[in-house]
Amino acid sequence: MDSKTFVYTTYIRTTPERLWQALTDSAFTERYWGVGFDSDWKKGSPLVWKQGGATMADPEQIVLVSDPYRQLSYTWHSFTDEWARAVGIAEDVQAQIAVERRSNVTFDLEPQGDQVKLTVTHDFDPEGILHDMCSQGWPPILSSLKTLLETGEPLPAH
Repeated sequence: MDSKTFVYTTYIRTTPERLWQALTDSAFTERYWGVGFDSDWKKGSPLVWKQGGATMADPEQIVLVSDPYRQLSYTWHSFTDEWARAVGIAEDVQAQIAVERRSNVTFDLEPQGDQVKLTVTHDFDPEGILHDMCSQGWPPILSSLKTLLETGEPLPAH
């Protein structure tokens, strides 16, 4: 096996259109994730991440798949010194993850009556430590996304 993969599935009482907006509109992503995005969300387009006052842009940071209301996939952000300082990542950890093969995340949206089945698949470098970090981070992010869409408020940040 040449990768580590994180897969998470949840069901959200919403529409595919509203969930797509929550995945691509910075006004939404900042509320439940604390991350903003700058992209036109077309295949091959750059994807600029904004988190904690840091901006991450890189030519390899792109949209891989953009099939509105069905599938979104992109490369994960670059692990810059600025990002690490902004979000409190230790220098030694930042140095380790910065040399890992860039990971990819995919969001699959499947309508199921008055809900949408959301499956998040994140593929990682099998030799790296990022898998463990993100595997701990995704569940609270996705729970907050679900709560925001179903109640109008994200979960409290912790």
